[in-house]
Amino acid sequence: MAIYDKPVRILMKDMAAAFTLQPGQQFTKQQAIDWFAENYPKIKTGTITAHLIRLSTNTQSRLNYSAKPSEDDVFFQLDGGHFRLYDPNNDPVPIHSADDRKTPPEEDLEPRGSAEFAYEKDLRNYLAKNLFVVEHNLKLYEDEGIKGIEYPVGGRFIDILGVDSTGAFVVIELKVSRGYDRVVGQLMRYMAWIRKNQAEPGQKVRGIIVAREISEDLLLACSLLDDVQLFEYELSLVLKAVPITTGT
Repeated sequence: MAIYDKPVRILMKDMAAAFTLQPGQQFTKQQAIDWFAENYPKIKTGTITAHLIRLSTNTQSRLNYSAKPSEDDVFFQLDGGHFRLYDPNNDPVPIHSADDRKTPPEEDLEPRGSAEFAYEKDLRNYLAKNLFVVEHNLKLYEDEGIKGIEYPVGGRFIDILGVDSTGAFVVIELKVSRGYDRVVGQLMRYMAWIRKNQAEPGQKVRGIIVAREISEDLLLACSLLDDVQLFEYELSLVLKAVPITTGT
């Protein structure tokens, strides 16, 4: 539900008009954040960042944010913090589906015969649709078409951002292989960002790490953290032969 009389995706266009952007003229993410702070202070930093991605025609993550063809083809992202207006005459065709994305490098392709997830995104996409397997009543964060998948936090992305039955934010980090202690620093940084920029006063933020295997150093690193949980996942593949009846 929109906080103001216009949704953020429309306010973004008002911002571009207020900047009187000329073709090729750049603006920064911080300028966008400052403009909203001055004119629409209730809009959270994470929501602003996510909408910049949603409205940028060349960002693959916009697929997670329900970008509408034509309507949301507004900006072109130059790097993590710089944008300009989209130029339909010279820029690549906007990304609207998975088919529009660049082909992944050959070394990233799934190994033949592998029964495990080849990409963290496969695990991420499955869990995002089935968060109940992690925790009962855990829901994917969603606001004005922005979903908590690859949620932007200070130039990085949370794998999954959820909300539990008490209203607390749940930051979920995924590792398709073994989870080591270094992921704790990453998780804590994301949790701190959400607590500072997205959570309301008094709203709790906690974290979850999901890995194929939890290492001893990760278990030790989390032993004094009350707001972090660890999960291991298992996959199985069962093939059942189907008899073929031939005619006589």
